[in-house]
Amino acid sequence: MKTLKLISWNVNGLRAVYRKNFMEWFRSENADVVCLQETKSNPDQLPEELLTVPGYQAAFSSAEKKGYSGVAVYSRPTPRKTAETFGDTAFIGEGRVLALELEAFRLYNIYFPNGKASAERLRYKMAFYESFLTRLRPALRRGERIVVCGDVNTAHRAIDLARPKENEKTSGFLPEEREWMDRFLDAGFSDTFRMFEPGGGHYTWWDMKSGARKRNVGWRIDYFFVSASLRDRVRSADILKDVEGSDHAPIRLELEI
Repeated sequence: MKTLKLISWNVNGLRAVYRKNFMEWFRSENADVVCLQETKSNPDQLPEELLTVPGYQAAFSSAEKKGYSGVAVYSRPTPRKTAETFGDTAFIGEGRVLALELEAFRLYNIYFPNGKASAERLRYKMAFYESFLTRLRPALRRGERIVVCGDVNTAHRAIDLARPKENEKTSGFLPEEREWMDRFLDAGFSDTFRMFEPGGGHYTWWDMKSGARKRNVGWRIDYFFVSASLRDRVRSADILKDVEGSDHAPIRLELEI
């Protein structure tokens, strides 16, 4: 067996974080798979150093709207197949999904929608949630190995954000969003961070305008989930809270495969 290191990070603009020593950080982590969300770019807008990374296969999914959304995956293991959807083409236009069939497991790197902008966007977010879970259920029942990572845009429990009471009516901590996460976990997934850390005060996103990161007034909305068939393979899961360059911190997972 060998240990695979996976990282997920909402970079809040891949071109922006590239100018903040992203490649130095990338090389220092020496991860097997790096999943990025909110890249806000098309491949033709990226420097060659981001498109062709020695030792990695790179995949990108971009939104039709310029400078919006977008995901990317850098993988040492060569994917058998890569798709820009989880099976529902209704959501393909926003560049939110990369699904990779790796030898060891199926990987979903997803930038889930944010529901704060309007009631319409909240409905879109909930429809995205429901469709994703519906399409994963058969694979979970078959016992397939699945890893889901990314910015889920919801804090699951009160310990997952600094000010739960003040945000009970804010998208990202609404009852219906949290209830979906309950059902997602009940369907057969584990929140890997909570396998090692049961306490509060651990966050992955902070509001930049208010300087919330310095005060650690944040939300834990970025996750690595594994299916039941991989749970015993998890060796570590943590938040790289000291890595800057975005309003999110990267998260890391180690699996023994």
